[in-house]
Amino acid sequence: MTTKKVVLRFSAETADKPIIYHLVKDYDLIINILKAQINPHKEGTMVLEISGDKYDEGISFLEKQGILVQPLETEVVRNEQRCTSCGACSAHCPTQALYIERPSMDVRFDGEKCILCLMCLKICPVRAMEVRV
Repeated sequence: MTTKKVVLRFSAETADKPIIYHLVKDYDLIINILKAQINPHKEGTMVLEISGDKYDEGISFLEKQGILVQPLETEVVRNEQRCTSCGACSAHCPTQALYIERPSMDVRFDGEKCILCLMCLKICPVRAMEVRV
């Protein structure tokens, strides 16, 4: 079974369609929505983890609907040498991929939980969080 992370980009014309419903019902795909955002102009992005034997058929369906599908090939990594364990990033991480380990008070990073919101890059005062392509 194929499992991949993708970024979907919706236009105002496609944002109100039941796209995820069809991926699940028509293509028997397992969908994990990692991040979703829609702006006032009804344009949106969604980061999904998609699993299933009909993965390629589901992706083809999305593209036929006018949705831009991009593989999620980048990842956020923590530069251990730069990190001072100040904890600023952990307070802003929506998935707790960055967290403070107690009692040592060291900042830890679980890349599997990361949804690439990139808040940590903006918040980190010593630039210890980096994007790897």
